[in-house]
Amino acid sequence: MNLALFQPDIPQNTGTLLRTCACLKVGADIVEPCGFVFSDRHLKRSAMDYLDLAQVTRHVSWDTFRAKRQVEEGRRLVLLTTKGAVRYTDFRFQPSDVLLLGSESAGVPDDVHAAVDARVTIPMAVGARSLNIAVAAAMVLGEALRQTDGL
Repeated sequence: MNLALFQPDIPQNTGTLLRTCACLKVGADIVEPCGFVFSDRHLKRSAMDYLDLAQVTRHVSWDTFRAKRQVEEGRRLVLLTTKGAVRYTDFRFQPSDVLLLGSESAGVPDDVHAAVDARVTIPMAVGARSLNIAVAAAMVLGEALRQTDGL
C-alpha cells in the first residue's frame, strides 16, 4: 500500500502525512511540483524525527508517477475525493493499492480524475466541504490497512 500526494501545497500537511506513512510502514509518493520547497527544513516541524523513517519516492510529474506506479507495477490508483460515489468503508481495498490525494487548494485536475481506477469519499455532514487532507488520509488509510491486514 502507498499514499500518493499530488502536488501538495502545504508543507505541514505533507510532513504529517509522511510521519503517518513512517509510523504505519506505508510508502509515500510525492507527485511534483510541490507548492513549497521540498526540504527537511520545511517538513521538520510536522514530520518531527520520523522523516528519515519514511519511504518517500519523488516523481517530477504526473506522467512519471503513472508510468512507475500504475503502468510498471500494475497497481490500482484510488482517489480520495469529495466527488466520489463510493464510501471508503464500502470500497474493497487491495494490499497493492495506491491511495491518491489531491493538492489542498485545488484537488486534482480532470485528467487525473479520469485516469484513476476508483474514487472514494468520506461521508460528511450537510454543508461541510472537506476535511483536512491529513485527517482524511489517516481515516481512509486506516480502513484500507484494516481490510488488508496491513499492520
